[in-house]
Amino acid sequence: MRKLTHCSIKIATLILVAWIAGCASGNKNPASKISASAAVMDAKYSSVPIEIDGKLDENAWKKAVVYEIKLSRDQNNKNPKEKGQVRFAWDNKYFYLGASFKDSDVVAEGKVDNLHHYKFGDVCELFLKPASNSWYWELYATPNNRKTAFWYPSRGRLGLPSSFEDYKCGLKVASQCSGTLNDWTDVDDSWTVEMAVPIKDLTARGERFDIGTDWRILVGRYNYSKYLDNKELSTSPELSQTNFHLLEEYAILRLIK
Repeated sequence: MRKLTHCSIKIATLILVAWIAGCASGNKNPASKISASAAVMDAKYSSVPIEIDGKLDENAWKKAVVYEIKLSRDQNNKNPKEKGQVRFAWDNKYFYLGASFKDSDVVAEGKVDNLHHYKFGDVCELFLKPASNSWYWELYATPNNRKTAFWYPSRGRLGLPSSFEDYKCGLKVASQCSGTLNDWTDVDDSWTVEMAVPIKDLTARGERFDIGTDWRILVGRYNYSKYLDNKELSTSPELSQTNFHLLEEYAILRLIK
């Protein structure tokens, strides 16, 4: 048998250590790889709590960076037929989303909370994910002030009833509609929405949510309308495919104070 030299033993040891480290990292968060070109989305700190009324009239929203929603790159057009904008803020208790959507036919037929509201009409969806963990949140707000909070241990458990039925969250939402809700015979103008996600819910498993912490974010929109050929799905940031669970392409959330 050929003797192993000191050098070959050292190389083999380094390979083994790298393999073990790679396995440990993969087990911790199999969907943690983020695109090198990932967008960055800023949320500025608000010293005054935002009133959740759907009006977007607070100073925090006037100072916030505004992001346009886009169709994914696998669709023919880059911009949706009905535009939308999103912005973010945070304080010591809540992470906030404010969104405004042009909408010629505002639809929201779901009448209670915690439904799969994307099956019932227009929805604003907020996805939040700690970068170093596999789990993430999917949070909804509708034009008729309904809300939903789903939590997935990982993308590999997506769709199981436990993610829908067992999770409780202190999410707060409010919307304002410029038009006539659920009336396809007229032409509406728009709707706006505010969401407040309790930071205590985001950090319930030991996560940190503060300046310098590593989180990922996506906002998705479902738009149903008599005036569209098909329902329109759009996001911010823009994705390569129309898949709101494409975790690797979520934006980096930068908390600013």
